Amino acid sequence: MTSGRLPRPGRTAVLLAVLPLLAGLTGCTRAVDGVAAAATPTTLPRSVDALQERVVTAVPSGLPRLLDAELDPPAGEKRLEDVAAYAEDPARERDVLEDYGYRFGWERFWGEGLTALTGVFVDQFDTRAGAHAYARDLARNDAEHYAGVLDEDPPGLPGSCELLSVADPGPDSTLTGPTVLAWCGSGVFSVGVTAVAGSVEAAEEEVRAVLTEQLDRLPPR
Repeated sequence: MTSGRLPRPGRTAVLLAVLPLLAGLTGCTRAVDGVAAAATPTTLPRSVDALQERVVTAVPSGLPRLLDAELDPPAGEKRLEDVAAYAEDPARERDVLEDYGYRFGWERFWGEGLTALTGVFVDQFDTRAGAHAYARDLARNDAEHYAGVLDEDPPGLPGSCELLSVADPGPDSTLTGPTVLAWCGSGVFSVGVTAVAGSVEAAEEEVRAVLTEQLDRLPPR
């Protein structure tokens, strides 16, 4: 697996020291298991534009929105080929994403300075099984990559959620401060929320609040 779901250093000064947090899927050979049941078709977004209307538009911390086009890679609309391009081997990544049943996604970021950043990632799949497997695999990959503490059953969150905390990234880490990441499977959606803040407690508070609102914006599970 390779990292690739936060903006790489690019045109915005706020992100000069921020490298990708969220993992790609290259090298992941885990089978997509579970019951491949689809949610009620009439309730699902039928296009990436319809999906973006369900993504949160503000965060409780009050951080300013970062323009999609000013990030590198750009945030906003994500097609299968966009996510595959995060990996060192895009062709292999595309095959893995197709195995999960990846359809499309949307990313949105808020930030200020180098130690305050919130990101939301909503991806839609063909089946619940694919969405939940994708979320679980990303959580485990991030736990290994960042040597953080993974809570596979965090209190106050749905049973499909996992919470990763990195309280002290260390001087050699690409993380710029205490960081909390959450991944949830919600119906045919994978929902990820990441926050970098002044403390792991503040980051977790932000993640939990954003995650709760984002899950409420999606069709019933």
